[in-house]
Amino acid sequence: MEHTRAFAIASWVMRGIAAVILLQTLFFKFTGARESVYIFSTLGMEPWGRIGSGVAELVASVLLLLPRTVLPGAALSLGVISGAIFFHLTKLGVALPAVDDHGELFVLAVVVFFCSAGLLVLHRHQIPQLRAAAGSLLH
Repeated sequence: MEHTRAFAIASWVMRGIAAVILLQTLFFKFTGARESVYIFSTLGMEPWGRIGSGVAELVASVLLLLPRTVLPGAALSLGVISGAIFFHLTKLGVALPAVDDHGELFVLAVVVFFCSAGLLVLHRHQIPQLRAAAGSLLH
């Protein structure tokens, strides 16, 4: 399927934003930075939750940046970031005063959420089940 220039630009912008945000948090997760340790200790998931989510975010970032794996990358990043948003809203709070966060981590998570969801919508024609269902509806 031939894509328009606008499609390609929108896809790359959303992929880039989500991947950069996910990748920049890896330093904090993998080095055991005080912010990450605080978050995952508060959730009772330190260190395995911190390291596990970091690995998932690394995989999602790589998948997002490879043209053939945009859909799995978007789905994985949407799943991981949905967990982050859930915990911010239920256990951590939007802002984390204990680590001098003024809601930045929450806002970044929401940005990744919308970029990932947008990619799934934008690339929906690449999902075989949706393509097959659309084809059967047209015949």
